[in-house]
Amino acid sequence: MVQEGVTKVTLESFRERSSGKKVVLLYPWTNYRTLFLTYYYENTQDGLLYYRITEDQTSLTLWLGGLVQELEKLNGSFGDATKTALQSRKKAAQLGEALAYDLAAIQAKQTILYIDELDRIPFDNEFNKFIAHLVAALPAHVQLVFNSRMLMHQPWYDLIARGEAAVLGTERRKDNGMFTLEKQANPQLEVYALGTGYTLVNGQIVDNWDGALPRNLFFFFMDRPLVTRKEIFETFWPELPVKEATNVFHVTKRKISERISLKIDTQKTYEMTQYASGFYTPGKKLTRHYDVFDFQSDVEQAMISSEDKEEELLLRAVECYRSPFLQDTDMPWITQRRDQLRLLNAQALISLGRIYKRRNDLDNALGYFSRSLAHTPEREDIYREMMMIYHKTGRKQEAILQYRQLAEMLRSVYKINPSRETQDLHHLIESS
Repeated sequence: MVQEGVTKVTLESFRERSSGKKVVLLYPWTNYRTLFLTYYYENTQDGLLYYRITEDQTSLTLWLGGLVQELEKLNGSFGDATKTALQSRKKAAQLGEALAYDLAAIQAKQTILYIDELDRIPFDNEFNKFIAHLVAALPAHVQLVFNSRMLMHQPWYDLIARGEAAVLGTERRKDNGMFTLEKQANPQLEVYALGTGYTLVNGQIVDNWDGALPRNLFFFFMDRPLVTRKEIFETFWPELPVKEATNVFHVTKRKISERISLKIDTQKTYEMTQYASGFYTPGKKLTRHYDVFDFQSDVEQAMISSEDKEEELLLRAVECYRSPFLQDTDMPWITQRRDQLRLLNAQALISLGRIYKRRNDLDNALGYFSRSLAHTPEREDIYREMMMIYHKTGRKQEAILQYRQLAEMLRSVYKINPSRETQDLHHLIESS
């Protein structure tokens, strides 16, 4: 199938890597979501339960209520325990146990609950408690699958460390992206999107795209190695009728090929993509190198590596992240992608800070924690990390200053006060 040709992931390897795991985490490129959903349908048939969290379900209770309502349509007896817990306003831990009870009651040899778009809800302490109790209460025949960009966040780290979770979707290799290197020497396409965005073809910079549209579509293709025509049209020409959008698309796509071919051989055409089985995938005549995929690969591999290797990969990743994704261009898909990569870079910095904190290298830990807050100033837990380090090293006024900066930011941006946990830490430091 075309998905296997692009991702180099087989059904057998997927089954092997996910076997015996209570939780499977999938990194959310569209190609992997499509690929693994296909695999689940082939593997589990009636045992698959799929739910996509919607944009308005921004809390744990909202999406649980939507989940029960949706799955009731497939199985009228599903969700009694979860509904009762929601109606009784039970705490997160009890909600997790209730959902595990309902999943265990399903009459199937194997049940897989696939939750898509998990990033719509907060990854907070309540969510962590919910997941911890849900996973602990799951029977052996039930497996949870989460599609999430927040793979570096808790509770995933602990689950992976205990061997209860597997991460899939990181099978790429550095400088090979997700594509096969041909035996013959192909022209080299180097793309750097972390920053203003520029492209080299055989070492020559492409300085004229014949307009903004071909350039933006080029970067879209580069960032989405498996994409449908519908997704392209919805992104670039949502208001145009399909016939008009098709004409504009082909003209724009031809301009991209012309710009690339000019740097290689004007007598030949080098297509960036090829079309098969409903998907646009990378063309076979070009070898691609993409800094965004290198950055992502390092952060993802760091998560499942030993500490020494983790440090090496994270340092390489934060060095690669020079600037925000296509920082001078604004389209909805670019803005969304920019935010994803910003959060991933912040988590890489946080992970480095925690590595150095474990080693008692507190100055380096403070440096990385501080850098992470420049990308995610809302991370109250990182303010606490810094406050505790300052407190431990006798720098009381700097610890108090961190608290004041946090309190001011929360009041001005979110109209709230720091959490009770942070306030208690502040009082402890003040009274020390």
